Amino acid sequence: MKESDLANWKLLRQFRERLAQIRAQLGVHPSFSDPKRLLAMGDYLSLFLFGLVNPALRTMRALCWASDLDRVRQEVCTRHVSLGSFSEAQHLVAPELLARVFEEAAGELPNQSNADPRLRQYDWTARDGSLFAALPRMAWALYGGGRAGQHKAVRLHLNYQVLSGKPVRAQVTEGRRCERAVWEEQWQRGEAYIGDRYFAENYALFGKMERLDCRYVLRLMDSAVITVEEELPVTEEDRQAGVVRQAWAYLGATQRSRSTRVRVVWLEQVKGRQMILVTNVGGEQLPAALVVMLYRRRWQIELFFRWIKCLLGCRHLLAESAQGVTHQLYLALIAAVLLQLYIGRRPTKRMLELVQLYMWGAATAEELSSGLQRELNKLAAKNSKKS
Repeated sequence: MKESDLANWKLLRQFRERLAQIRAQLGVHPSFSDPKRLLAMGDYLSLFLFGLVNPALRTMRALCWASDLDRVRQEVCTRHVSLGSFSEAQHLVAPELLARVFEEAAGELPNQSNADPRLRQYDWTARDGSLFAALPRMAWALYGGGRAGQHKAVRLHLNYQVLSGKPVRAQVTEGRRCERAVWEEQWQRGEAYIGDRYFAENYALFGKMERLDCRYVLRLMDSAVITVEEELPVTEEDRQAGVVRQAWAYLGATQRSRSTRVRVVWLEQVKGRQMILVTNVGGEQLPAALVVMLYRRRWQIELFFRWIKCLLGCRHLLAESAQGVTHQLYLALIAAVLLQLYIGRRPTKRMLELVQLYMWGAATAEELSSGLQRELNKLAAKNSKKS
């Protein structure tokens, strides 16, 4: 890392530049053009983002208090931010604005693909959702039932390109919103999806995806009723991947619930349980061994959710409104992408701590640069030993 690169660590400056570009395209709420308004949109969102990467600021009140500090005013927001202004701004900023910033920044991530060339004919995307606990008084964030109806949560729905290692589209809803319904709303013609058992429960979706020319690799429920139409050969490569059987088949116990014609792949039992995968791609295009490989890569999206929750501190919500929570989760995604862009990889816990110390003012730019380089060297040495 060179001295000229240190400006890239001004994450808030980079965020503001991207925000200004998207704002010019989409526009903003008319209230932000009112000369009487003191809190600008960029100041509100920058202060929010600053709170996500600074573990000392855990509440909205702490964020507003920090806005009185000279350095915060110089580098984060330009003036004092009151609790009322911060709360009001949550309802004026459209989530679509942050969604566009996230998608454009994620599109700039370097391609990390080292996958089998046979997989690259489609851009395989893992789909999943993750819950974030909400406060009991957040009545809009219903999830589950319970005798007292006290379960509250919000859900982040995410698409993650498993071959290139990039998060792409995201959406935030209340916890009880059906993941399959949200997924169906975001389908795009010709895409290819990977999902767990929940997404394979409704067989009617298979036919809908066929009509959109979408491909899929999903895991079936253990209780799935499978009517085999044609057995398919299992090659030595397939057996090495754990495949014991594959066939063209139909799913469903009755004619009414029967699926379209699908290809089912059975894997060898592990601890008495057998994994069954389903796809609509033929064996000539996608051998059974690659079906297994794709589903195993689905775990990348779980690791990304864990990184968002553990390293960026998103277990604690700084806002309570639906719009405010949506802003926080989008800002967390944006912070994750920006950090990955500037470091060249997803930062480890030690790397993130260095960034936080720099943003606190406890570490200089030189110490940040040398510390990150030291951590990168350690990772390189560790990987060389493995190879």
